[in-house]
Amino acid sequence: MNEPVCVFLDDDKLREECGVFGVYLEDNKKNAASLVYYGLLSLQHRGQESAGISAVKNKQMENRRGLGLVTAVFTPEMIEQLPGSAAIGHVRYSTSGGCTVENAQPFVSRLKQGSVALAHNGALTNADVVRELLEDSGISFTSTSDSEVIINLIAKNYKKGIERAISDAIQFIKGSYALAVLTEDALVGARDPNGIRPLCLGKLDDGWILASESCAISAVGGKLVRDIEPGEMVIISKGQVRSFTFCERTRRAVCAFEYVYFARPDSVIDQVDVYTSRIRAGEILGREAPARADLVIGVPDSGTPAAIGFGRATGTPFGLGIVKSKYIARTFIAPTQPEREKAVTVKHNVISGEVQGKRIVVIDDSIVRGTTSRRLVAILREAGAREVHVRICSPPVRFPCYFGIDTPHRKDLISNASSPKEVCAYLGADSLAFISAEGLIESLRGTPPAELRPELRRDGYCLGCFNGEYPIPAPGEQE
Repeated sequence: MNEPVCVFLDDDKLREECGVFGVYLEDNKKNAASLVYYGLLSLQHRGQESAGISAVKNKQMENRRGLGLVTAVFTPEMIEQLPGSAAIGHVRYSTSGGCTVENAQPFVSRLKQGSVALAHNGALTNADVVRELLEDSGISFTSTSDSEVIINLIAKNYKKGIERAISDAIQFIKGSYALAVLTEDALVGARDPNGIRPLCLGKLDDGWILASESCAISAVGGKLVRDIEPGEMVIISKGQVRSFTFCERTRRAVCAFEYVYFARPDSVIDQVDVYTSRIRAGEILGREAPARADLVIGVPDSGTPAAIGFGRATGTPFGLGIVKSKYIARTFIAPTQPEREKAVTVKHNVISGEVQGKRIVVIDDSIVRGTTSRRLVAILREAGAREVHVRICSPPVRFPCYFGIDTPHRKDLISNASSPKEVCAYLGADSLAFISAEGLIESLRGTPPAELRPELRRDGYCLGCFNGEYPIPAPGEQE
């Protein structure tokens, strides 16, 4: 008898680990949890396995978390049970630790000096070592998540004050982290010295916001103020925002995949407009690898802006040739292999009348295992496409990520051991081309929002999954 299996409909995509969101309201009679709820809805694309919210009122901290989408975990009644003018929330996709409620965040530690809650986006490269040291000192763990390492380090030094406790904790950990920390009287944000994972600061009429992406700030009526800088900690308390630099050696290395795929197109990350960067990547790809075609289409959703850019650069008409179902959960339980394959297939469908008899260029953000791209080529041909040319708006993914992205083993990355020509043959396409690393960087350098001064433009991106060059040593490597 076949055992039921949890299937990821985007199994051929790299997956982000999570998103964090925090609100601090100056009016202590207002409740922040409802704003956090809507903020998490806007960050749902960053994690769909679990969700949680912690809120504090009158020095009492309440925590609710569970498995599933935000709307499945929280009811209006549950939000009402989370009173308080300050709250943090988390949505998760697990890269470290399994999909269990014990690993759902925020984590809460209750101490004599007060309670503290933590939401973490990223991944630690030395979590096992630090966990062992903490266990040897008598500290116990309730989960397998590396995020619990951070809150236990903070709790260990909490009597020194939150600023010192977080600073001391950060001295022990290595890897990527964007943190939202809630205490009985403050909301704190911190970003790792390389800024690998995003974190930004927003303003409400009566308070402040911390969020993984600016789209979530806009969703609750806030205004983006700025990004939290690499190696920076901000403490929001009593209507003030104080900033500290906890690491002098910082080198910006933002994950390039935030712009390629992870982030929502209406976000701005480190002064780079995500939507515009995808348009520009498509234009550059059209310049680097044009194809004679009748129609260019994008694989929804992140491939669509790039397809628009490709069409502009090459003079190829743009069309909506592929439809993505928006009403299928990201994961589901299927008991047999045929059912699993069928369920994955219904994720995308082709508009036959748009592609029949035409030479098609299909634009996607990436190729990981190659299974999704192969299936898309097949259904385009079945719908009558005369030629199918595949163009990818990221370089070939050849290496694993250690900083908060769920990457298959290197042997499962199709571009690791295969040339573009070999990958093209596997896909069954007429041609295949990837944007160059230089082209990808150009798409990011050329797209700061118009209202920002040129000197605010930020260069410096992590391309480790493309070239194997990481901003910090991978696990097991020497400094």
